[in-house]
Amino acid sequence: MAKGDNGYFWGTGRRKKSVAQVRLSAGEGKISVNASLLEKYFPKEIQQIIVTQPLKVTETLNKVDLLIRVKGGGKSGQAGAIRHGLARALMAFNESFRSPLKKAGYLTRDPRMKERKKYGQPGARKKFQFSKR
Repeated sequence: MAKGDNGYFWGTGRRKKSVAQVRLSAGEGKISVNASLLEKYFPKEIQQIIVTQPLKVTETLNKVDLLIRVKGGGKSGQAGAIRHGLARALMAFNESFRSPLKKAGYLTRDPRMKERKKYGQPGARKKFQFSKR
């Protein structure tokens, strides 16, 4: 969430087990995720929409270039992590973006995680069938 060298702005986003590092710079709207295009990495349109939501709220869709590295979790969690990291990078880029991003809820980390499996049981919540005799 800081300004780096050469006019780059960084933001780290997290959701579930996914972690995304977003590098933002002034440009014409190129979005690269793990060295591939956004449309190729996220073939589902809903995931592409989730990733670009902060850009639409701040009206910077064709004004910045994004270089994104994301790892861990599934595609849905990765899209949410990118959205969180992108919102933080946009806030570092321009402090006046804080209010619309906060109002839209993009600066809040989604804390929900998968519950761990407990010992002596088949799953996180499931229990073995009780037998009285």
